[in-house]
Amino acid sequence: MQIQTPDWVKHAIFYQIFPDRFARSQKTRQFVFQTREWEPWDAPPTLQGYKGGDLWGAMEQLDYLQDLGINAVYFTPIFQSTSNHRYHTHDYFQVDPILGGNIAFRDFLEAAHERDIKVVIDGVFNHAGRGFFFFNDVLENGPNSPWVDWFRIEGWPLAPYTGDQPANYMSWGDNRALPTFNHDNQNVREYIMRVAEYWLKFGIDGWRLDVPFEVKSPNFWQEFRQRVKAVNPEAYIVGEVWGNSQEWLDGTQFDGVMNYLFAAPTIAFTAGDRVALEMVLDRSYEPYPAIDAAGYAEKIEALLDLYDWQIQLTQYNLLASHDTARLLSIAMGDKPSVKLATLLLLTFPGAPSIYYGDEVGLPGRLDPDSRRGFPDESEWDWELLDYHKQLIALRHALPALRTGEYRVLHAEGSLYVFARVLVEDVVVVAVNAGLETAVGNVPLEPLGRSLQPLEVRFGSAKITGPTEVPCLEVPARTGAILTMG
Repeated sequence: MQIQTPDWVKHAIFYQIFPDRFARSQKTRQFVFQTREWEPWDAPPTLQGYKGGDLWGAMEQLDYLQDLGINAVYFTPIFQSTSNHRYHTHDYFQVDPILGGNIAFRDFLEAAHERDIKVVIDGVFNHAGRGFFFFNDVLENGPNSPWVDWFRIEGWPLAPYTGDQPANYMSWGDNRALPTFNHDNQNVREYIMRVAEYWLKFGIDGWRLDVPFEVKSPNFWQEFRQRVKAVNPEAYIVGEVWGNSQEWLDGTQFDGVMNYLFAAPTIAFTAGDRVALEMVLDRSYEPYPAIDAAGYAEKIEALLDLYDWQIQLTQYNLLASHDTARLLSIAMGDKPSVKLATLLLLTFPGAPSIYYGDEVGLPGRLDPDSRRGFPDESEWDWELLDYHKQLIALRHALPALRTGEYRVLHAEGSLYVFARVLVEDVVVVAVNAGLETAVGNVPLEPLGRSLQPLEVRFGSAKITGPTEVPCLEVPARTGAILTMG
């Protein structure tokens, strides 16, 4: 079977937005609640407090995103909920009123699409919140509820709030606030499929699926793909799967996954022994122990062998998310680690994603600290922002960085060099993660192209020796992008 994936994703640069923390609207909007109960924007975030970010605020930042070079946005959940992260869904057909409701989302979509920015939203389809109407009816009416078979009830009475009694229903992570759907119920399946279709017709460009591996019902995600692609063949379906995802990336289910298999070795290579273990040990990825260039090459080549090339080109590549600590904090404040990892992110096959604020040096330990309010300009790291802008601009300018083959050319000590090759276009990327200048010969003859001398397009590197096997000298803790001709 020839696998087909959305073409636009191969050229996308995503920006992940946690809606409550990205931006509050600077204008008075009729449908945004005005309240004094918001947490102070700059105060440390709490597990249950709201900071009052909204979709009109995000819309007002589209010029900023466009200037950064972003052409796709991924929102964590936006539906009505009783949590600041909104994974406790109450109504799958209503955008949370705190965010401005469906009206604000319509405005955001139209403004984003005018700028050719795609929009992907979070689908929490394994479980709902206990305030979800259908589950609430079960709580009120017990076994007499017409919706009782929508959930996995194990006994009576239900105990949704107290830990003194058995819950008597299945929930995600044994969290009583998150009752699990019974996906074997055809009505549940149809409900979720219609939710997916509704928002695609509303105008979204794809779905990010929360914990899809928890859904065990046979052929569920195959049907989901069929229904989604029937509405929009170019809709993006990306699953939150942290490990080997071959089961879901066979061409019949997802177009990609959140590629923590890229994030883990990339952080282990670039940050090395700077990684703060207390911020990664309980996560479902392992950006440790430190690895050298050869170890990195081994893991990256194994990753590239896992999936079909069309899938590789639509993977959702990331270094951090709302489920991890921020990279700057993982690396104990070491900015060169962030820069080197970002260089590898922006030159890897698949769609790179920037977690809001990472581009301006926003720190953050584990949840809830990794979900801080987007900082004021006075707190931005302008040099890091410019670094991101330059790399993003080069990715847009050089097609080989988006869809070219990936070939490891040199991986010794702290120096890692690879090429992205598209027909006659060759881009060479060199990263020195070590504390001293690294020197290495880079064999270009195996690329089988009409070779020309390398020129530095980004970063710093000294080039000597013959065109076929140039010698690269890369300063400590830096990287470079080189092109031919």
